[in-house]
Amino acid sequence: MSPQNAGPTEHGVQFVDPTQMDLVEEGLRIMAFGGKVPTGTTPKDVVYTRNKTTLYRYRSSNRRHATPILFVYALINRPYIFDLRPESSFVKFLIDQGYDVFLIDWGTPGWEDRNMDFDDYVGEHLPMCVERMFRASGAKDYTLFGYCMGGTMTAMYAALHPERMRNLVCLTAPFDFTDTGLYGIWLEDRHFDPVRLAEGLGNIPAELIDVGNMMLRPVVNYVGANVTMWDRLLAGKDMTSFLALNKWVKDGVAFPGAAFVQWITQFYQQNLLMKGEVTVKGEPVDLSRIAVPLLNIAGENDHIATPSQVAPLNEIVSSTDKTYLLLPGGHVAMLVGAGAQKGLWPKVLAWLDERSD
Repeated sequence: MSPQNAGPTEHGVQFVDPTQMDLVEEGLRIMAFGGKVPTGTTPKDVVYTRNKTTLYRYRSSNRRHATPILFVYALINRPYIFDLRPESSFVKFLIDQGYDVFLIDWGTPGWEDRNMDFDDYVGEHLPMCVERMFRASGAKDYTLFGYCMGGTMTAMYAALHPERMRNLVCLTAPFDFTDTGLYGIWLEDRHFDPVRLAEGLGNIPAELIDVGNMMLRPVVNYVGANVTMWDRLLAGKDMTSFLALNKWVKDGVAFPGAAFVQWITQFYQQNLLMKGEVTVKGEPVDLSRIAVPLLNIAGENDHIATPSQVAPLNEIVSSTDKTYLLLPGGHVAMLVGAGAQKGLWPKVLAWLDERSD
């Protein structure tokens, strides 16, 4: 709290100015219920639905590129992080640059979806979304863009279905699970059994996943975020961007039980992806089969998908045109933070412009 905003003191303790009590009530509401601002406001059309999965299209009014971009996000959290606010929307930035953009929203799984795994998402839903994207756009090829776990899934798909794929972009996506920091310690198979957890819960609640992510950096996540909120609120600063990101962080999605078990056992505990032993619909996923131009991006301060987990993809693919970018920022801030429009966005655009029809 800034000195000029502090109220009277008693025994050395500062109190909030009574005229700011409305702001205090607003801050407490934000802490309890999260941000309440419009998000994901760029106009879009529904192209295709399957179960809870929805494929959206964002049309460019100034389309200059025949090669569309298909965004794939993780099975947890909401994909509107790509379109957080008009001033921090990566989707809007790309359609303004003349790209036709499609985005997959995996939706919110219900109890009936607890047995869905990567066979369903990578083996069935993603291929149908690609087919419907081609049908809607009339394009001959496309760029597949995956973020976080969505980047891992898109690389798996690229290894299995390279046809008509022109480019692959992976943003802060983990591939090598040899060294996963605190995650690796917490998820060791000797004291963590994802099968029993999924049997008991069905789908893994978003709140449980959020606590795990927050505990990676508890002081920053539990204390620092609230300090920032109070400082901005009581100083009269614009809260829109903060509230939008705060809303997204708290707007989690349950992890389908079977996919959770597969993610923990085959990826974190056994590191089978790098060994070529993960299968989708019975077919081994061999990342060395990826031969399209690759842009693989890691964040220097990313504690969820560390650079050591991200970089090995470039070592295993067969692509002759492959780029690894290590940029300042963390897992989320790199895409929507204050420096994104001068950092990540123009670099991705320049790379795409050279490789899109």
